[in-house]
Amino acid sequence: MSVSIIIPTRNGSTTLRELLAGLTIQSIQADEIIVIDSGSEDDTVEVAASYGALIHSIDPCSFDHGETRTKAGKMAAGEILVFLTQDVLVASSDTIERLIAPFRETEDICLSYGRQLPSFQASDIAAHLREFNYPNESHVRSFADRQKYGFQTVFVSNSCAAYRHSALADIGYFESDLIFGEDSCAAGRLLEKGGKIAYSADAVVYHSHNYSWNEDFYRYFDIGVFHQSQNWLLESYGSTGGRGLDYIRSGLAYLWRRRSYGMIGDFMVRVGLKFLGYRLGRIHHRLPVSVATQLSMNKSWWERKKGKGS
Repeated sequence: MSVSIIIPTRNGSTTLRELLAGLTIQSIQADEIIVIDSGSEDDTVEVAASYGALIHSIDPCSFDHGETRTKAGKMAAGEILVFLTQDVLVASSDTIERLIAPFRETEDICLSYGRQLPSFQASDIAAHLREFNYPNESHVRSFADRQKYGFQTVFVSNSCAAYRHSALADIGYFESDLIFGEDSCAAGRLLEKGGKIAYSADAVVYHSHNYSWNEDFYRYFDIGVFHQSQNWLLESYGSTGGRGLDYIRSGLAYLWRRRSYGMIGDFMVRVGLKFLGYRLGRIHHRLPVSVATQLSMNKSWWERKKGKGS
């Protein structure tokens, strides 16, 4: 199988250099690496070029999580498209091999995503989130599994994911004009067409964020916006309600095991901020765009909406 690796970038030269260095020692080498850069002002483009990447530059104002990845996907020649973000680090020399292994097992597999472990500077709260979302056992999900997994059926991350090119093209690649969540939308459509998703727990990358309280609020506001605008996912796969309670129980137990007692209060404040942000995001259409922009992590998305008059 031929493999194309696609990495959207913007001012990420430091982490990109480490990522590309890790890709050079993979047991399976990509046939091409495509970097689609949104007007970097550092040496991101030069770093990418030094590793032989094919570089396509776009106006930073035109960046769109779905449309930008679609553009790169249509440029790519590989039978398998591997999407990475500029801030992930491959954990071993066989990460890509293990990520694409499920495609060799059956034609039904349309999407495979890897396990994200916390980066070395991650806080306990950030580390727990990775442990909660990325367990250590691999599994395969189909549309029928929505009764078991609920909305988690479509949980994937384009920070480290691989798609069968033909299957992705068959659904028109990624949805455009989303605040984010293009990966979950693609997963939902692939499952509805009879495809299957593989969670490849042995394909490991390091990737996490130490968000501030404000950033946690903004992030969950955006999740609420995504769920409201793509309500078909909730209707088809179920709600996320029980997952939130599981997260709280898991987080408290994790901090207790780590003896991070002083972070329990911080954790609960974040839970409250996430809940408030999410609920406001679900009613974003009732808010002035100027207010929604201030509550969002993806402020440029709202600026584009204003520019389109929506």
